[in-house]
Amino acid sequence: MFKIKGDKKAIFLFLFPAAFMMIVFLFYPLVRTFYKSMFYSLNNISPRFIGFGNYIKMFKDPAISKSIINTLIFMLASVFVQVGIGVLLAMLVDMIRAGQNFFKTVYLFPVVVSAAALGLMFNLFYGYDGGLLNSFLAIFGIGKVVWLTEKTSLLMVIIPTVWQYVGFYFVIILTAITKIPTTFYEAAHLEGANAYHRITKITLPLIFGDIKVSIMLAITGTLKVFDFVWIITQGGPFDSSQVLGTYMYDITFQRRLFGYGSSIAVLIVVLGFALTFFTNKFLKSEDITY
Repeated sequence: MFKIKGDKKAIFLFLFPAAFMMIVFLFYPLVRTFYKSMFYSLNNISPRFIGFGNYIKMFKDPAISKSIINTLIFMLASVFVQVGIGVLLAMLVDMIRAGQNFFKTVYLFPVVVSAAALGLMFNLFYGYDGGLLNSFLAIFGIGKVVWLTEKTSLLMVIIPTVWQYVGFYFVIILTAITKIPTTFYEAAHLEGANAYHRITKITLPLIFGDIKVSIMLAITGTLKVFDFVWIITQGGPFDSSQVLGTYMYDITFQRRLFGYGSSIAVLIVVLGFALTFFTNKFLKSEDITY
């Protein structure tokens, strides 16, 4: 180990395969996607160079505006609801001694289940005829409800998306809380600090770095939302639940406009970099070591 540590050639050889894979499977496709976005290409046959024509078209496309707004709404729900509930549940579970493993298993379980399977399950929940929600309402004599309308479809796809990943952030935050030395809490107890003071003066400041990472993951993860939206609503009705990922898929693989679809993919990458940069700037703080 010490021999390798001092051998820069050996270190380079170990680093090179991972860097090579990143270049081949990430950076090259990104450059290729940008190149393809400069062409009008229907069915990928005889592409015609149009420069920034796809980008000009994109900014005039009302579905793009709707997709960006919906993606930002998803983002806010992910940050405030997903991460917020994850932090709350982690704090509550940390306060109990019995049953911790039970709650960890229950909250983490949705994360390991396929999003496609959960999407299909929620699709059955929302069904008008024979759907679980309408069957439940029928028990109380309430008439059937159309759950997936132009006004409600976005909320109906946000609910399962947020619900699935609460457990993911719960685990990150709970792990951070368990790393805090118990001596800090014992000292605070001797000083007469109550539960509110222990949370606001010890727990939250010491796990803020992990909360920041969770927020970054939630924001970047929102740009990759696809499964639930596509399975439950396919972006409809009338693009009311469309997000950037589903609109790009629709344009590229349903309507076969590969050039225009590539320009939307470039937009998603640029948005991802911009949001990550500004979030990092906004949440910048000095790390606390202990």
